[in-house]
Amino acid sequence: MEAFFIFIAKSSGLVILFYCAYYFLLRKETFFNSSRWFLLAGLITSVVLPFLVYTKIVWIEPTPVVQTPVMAASRATMAAMDYSKTYLSPAIEEDTFEINWNYVILAVYGIGFLALVIKFMIDFYSLNSVLKGKKVLQQADFKFVDINENIAPFSYFDYIVYNSSMYTASELESIIEHEKVHSDQNHTMDVLISRVFCVLFWFNPFIWLYKKAILQNLEFIADSEAAKIITDKKAYQYTLLKITAHESCVAITNHFYQSLIKKRIVMLNKNQSKKWNYWKYYAIIPALAAFIFLFQIKTIAQEKEARKVKESKEVTKKNDSTDVIKIQKNTTDQELKKITEDLKQKHNVDVVISDVKRNSENELTAIKVDVKKQNGKTQTIHIESNNPIKGCGIVISAQNDGSKSVALITDDAPNRPGIFRNQVAERENINDTDGDPLTPPTPPTPPSFPNGAMPPMPPLNVPMPPMPPMNPGSKAEMANFKKDMAEYEKKLKSIEPSIAAYEKQLNEFLSQRDANYEKDMQKYEAAMDKFSAEMEKFAENIEVKYGKDSKEYGINMKQYEQDMKQYEQDMRRYEVDMKRLEKEMKQDEKEARKLEKRNRRS
Repeated sequence: MEAFFIFIAKSSGLVILFYCAYYFLLRKETFFNSSRWFLLAGLITSVVLPFLVYTKIVWIEPTPVVQTPVMAASRATMAAMDYSKTYLSPAIEEDTFEINWNYVILAVYGIGFLALVIKFMIDFYSLNSVLKGKKVLQQADFKFVDINENIAPFSYFDYIVYNSSMYTASELESIIEHEKVHSDQNHTMDVLISRVFCVLFWFNPFIWLYKKAILQNLEFIADSEAAKIITDKKAYQYTLLKITAHESCVAITNHFYQSLIKKRIVMLNKNQSKKWNYWKYYAIIPALAAFIFLFQIKTIAQEKEARKVKESKEVTKKNDSTDVIKIQKNTTDQELKKITEDLKQKHNVDVVISDVKRNSENELTAIKVDVKKQNGKTQTIHIESNNPIKGCGIVISAQNDGSKSVALITDDAPNRPGIFRNQVAERENINDTDGDPLTPPTPPTPPSFPNGAMPPMPPLNVPMPPMPPMNPGSKAEMANFKKDMAEYEKKLKSIEPSIAAYEKQLNEFLSQRDANYEKDMQKYEAAMDKFSAEMEKFAENIEVKYGKDSKEYGINMKQYEQDMKQYEQDMRRYEVDMKRLEKEMKQDEKEARKLEKRNRRS
């Protein structure tokens, strides 16, 4: 499930990257066909690139494994001692109910996905209802369908659908030439592909803007190609204005009516872009290279000379010698005395055995063993029970360099904890004053999300467009309309620098803020990885020094769990901050749509 979320995040990021490149660099250029393939390549790249991962192997020096005396003694003694100790299982806490947010997010995604799939199927059914039972006129590679419904003209693959009773002959000619371009260049595939991506990434607001950009660019292509064939370019523009009255359209088709008719008229009259502006299409390449470098390179660390290190450990193990002295329930007082004398004579280790208690059958029920080490520090084990003891021992390990280490051991607990009724659990106290106290690592502090107001949008005085003449055949009215239209276009161009400057300012602000925050979060995640590794090593040291069932081990593991929960909370806060950023971007898009709507109404 985590891999699925990572794929969704990477794909969404690539969609945003391509859309921003198109919006800020290409949308005002007249390279419409090149923009079409650029937008389609962006969708394909967003799906394919997350699967392409380069594996980089880094060779590191092997980490030496230090085997402490306690660990060595435990392994040797487990082979030598065949007794077990009764443990009282601690109280088992009931599991508390905890929401798995991964499943919640997946459920929400599934609901949205299913709803859009149903909507997609309904759109196909509506299209089939329009075409079903209609007379089809085949001409060359096109199938013409003349309908009676008040629906805007549209094309679907090689079908061109229109209502001839609603238009004059010249208007119908312009419409058919426009739809022929859609059909001949297979623009329906672009529409279907964009719809599929909207179903898959419905939660990403940029995918809807991406789809809108694809549809608008297809209209620019059709307008440009149709205008080359139609002799009266102005009449074609009047046809665009007339079609705006028909807002009933069929989805998943290339329909002649599209919103933002004014943009289409402006693009029709715009001069061809200079060829040197093609460099803008290649501006996406450095961004993709950065994406691959940051997210698609997987580093694997491997140790050098692992075989030599392993052989060295095996030689060391063979040369080590271990002496195990066992104390069982039937060990007599004379045998205990002999143990202390032998340890002093053979290994020069001072051992004091005290607090010896026996039951009526002369079996040991309590014993205390104190071992005084060469450094003057003492290690103690104290076992006390109403039942006979299971056993304990003293382990003397001799190293290759001639040094010796001493360890006190008891039987390990059962692999699976259980409650033994009618028995009294043994009390065991192990005090090891050897070595300095262990200090747990300190978790890193998460970065805070940068605050600050967004750059304000500059006031724009959007001009009112001129009304078309009531009598298009009047030369005087047409002359006045052309004059007003030229003045209107001049005013529109006058506000374009302000909009472009604001877009640039907003983009720089968001890019800088996001880059700084993501950089801080990457540092924080790296610090958390280091902290987690240090904490695992610390837990191993605690287990070696005090034992896995000791109080110190439980306290430090509980602290580690709390630190990891805090890390999860920090990451959830990071997700909230990113959602807030997305909300701010939605608000900016909403403001842009309001401006666009105001232009359309005017």
